[in-house]
This record gives sequence, C-alpha cells and structure tokens, in this order.
Amino acid sequence: MAEDALRTRKMTFALATANDILLTVGQRLRLQRLAQGLPQRELVQMAGLSLGALRTLESSGQCSLETVARVVQSLGLVDELEHLFVLKRQSIAQMERAELATQRQRAPRQKRP
Repeated sequence: MAEDALRTRKMTFALATANDILLTVGQRLRLQRLAQGLPQRELVQMAGLSLGALRTLESSGQCSLETVARVVQSLGLVDELEHLFVLKRQSIAQMERAELATQRQRAPRQKRP
C-alpha cells in the first residue's frame, strides 16, 4: 500500500496510457478520502453516488465525469480543477489564435450547385 501511494504521487502523465491516467486519478482520490478519514459509505452519501460507482472509480478510474466532479466537490478539492485545460499562451501567435478561438465562429455556407 505504501509503495502504491508513493508510486501514485510520482507518476507523470506525459508518457502514460489513458488507462494509467484513469487508474492514477482513482488512486489519488482514494488517498484523499482516506487522508480525510472518510469511509466509502459516508463519501457516497455526501456525493449522492452509489457505493459501486465510488468503488469502481477508486479501483480502476472508470467512471463518468459527473462522478469525478461529485467526489471532488465532496472531498473539498474543487480548487484542484481550476487550472485543468486552461489554454496556455506561450507566444504572441498563440495568444492571437486563442483570441480568435474564443470569438463566435460560424461554419462557412455551402455553395449551392
């Protein structure tokens, strides 16, 4: 168990498979729950989930995004999601493309024959 916890903390997602990422996220959420001293049954009541859904999340990472959001909220970890998928701007060209991407765009009309 201690080795799993150590391995989980050190994992980088850069070279991981999708299954590795899911498994690691599930393990990390389990560690957060345990660190807060919450039994699974208490967390599922707080999150409005089934026990099976939480067990699946913690053991394999397989779940819906809604399940993750509910667990994260119940564990008080919402701030951890704040920087997920935020567009990173590293150059002026990227900043310009990002600005264009945020503006409403319409698909071009198809020409009628």
